[in-house]
Amino acid sequence: MYDLEKAKEILFEKNYSLAIVKNGEVVFVSKERGIKPLLSVVLEKEEAIKGASLADKVIGKAAAMLCIKAGFRSIFADIVSENAVKVLKEYNIKYEYNTKVQYILNRDKSDMCPVEKIAQRHEDTVKLIENVKKFLQI
Repeated sequence: MYDLEKAKEILFEKNYSLAIVKNGEVVFVSKERGIKPLLSVVLEKEEAIKGASLADKVIGKAAAMLCIKAGFRSIFADIVSENAVKVLKEYNIKYEYNTKVQYILNRDKSDMCPVEKIAQRHEDTVKLIENVKKFLQI
């Protein structure tokens, strides 16, 4: 559990949006908002992050599905959605959080996050990734 504690410490002390630690070493950090940094690291560094621990400011269902694909050992979210918790439980991933919400809000807090909406329509991670990449235009 040392990796998860170290990832959490980095997340809050350095004000990152996410931090990934494996075997005591920082593998990846980002200050970028949204799901893009997590999606990028999952697609580009899959082998390097397998078995690592992730601390993230916000984890909705889409992020949880990416965490499963990545093979993270443990996850911390400052804010987590109910659907993300369901996914993590289903795959028996150890998780911790500070605040659980019904769903993740968009940036102006007027509606559900658009990526969370996309995730509601998908159980297949490959299709989810395709649709999120389209949405992000990457």
